[in-house]
Amino acid sequence: MKPEAVRKRIFAVGDIHGCFLHLRELLGKIPIGRNDILLFLGDYIDRGPDSYEVVETLLRLKRGSTSTICLKGNHEQMFLDYLSGKDRELFLSNGGRHTLRSYRKSGWEQPPAEHMDFFLSLDLYYETEDFIFVHAGLQPNIPLQNQNPEDLLWIRGPFYAGPNTWNKTIVFGHTPFAQPYVREGKIGIDTGACMGGLLTCVELPRMIFHQTGA
Repeated sequence: MKPEAVRKRIFAVGDIHGCFLHLRELLGKIPIGRNDILLFLGDYIDRGPDSYEVVETLLRLKRGSTSTICLKGNHEQMFLDYLSGKDRELFLSNGGRHTLRSYRKSGWEQPPAEHMDFFLSLDLYYETEDFIFVHAGLQPNIPLQNQNPEDLLWIRGPFYAGPNTWNKTIVFGHTPFAQPYVREGKIGIDTGACMGGLLTCVELPRMIFHQTGA
């Protein structure tokens, strides 16, 4: 994927995990303009009560703007695996039952076609001249194009505790922190919305944080 030459503002949102009310509140707070990019780092489903409503909101945003970008998280991959009959217990034991309950509450035993197309279309990363956006992180000392997709979805300590070897700031979710994690060219914005924490958005390049409840 060729880096985008982006100089406009980017608003990147951390892990939502079915917390529709957090998402609705945050969208009402961020001062996004017509020419800005709204980017979501993955993990839209599981754990929280309203996965269906979260995905519906993301689809509405994408229909309304070509500048809305949604990346894949490990929970979307687990859901796709579950639906294909693979690793079903892994999905269920990581909050998947809440996702199934949300869809059934909305009248769906299986995700509707538009939702399936959404899950299958999600990219693993988004790159600009100054930033790399990815759900979990990157394996140090490996070029972006050679990264293992599983690392992009699942990596933790070796990434955020290791060196930044890409000469760009990495913006990531996946690993929850009490407050945004900012150090060594890395910005972590999963602040545990589904665990009683806040939903966080970082506005770039100025690095202004917008949060629910703040």
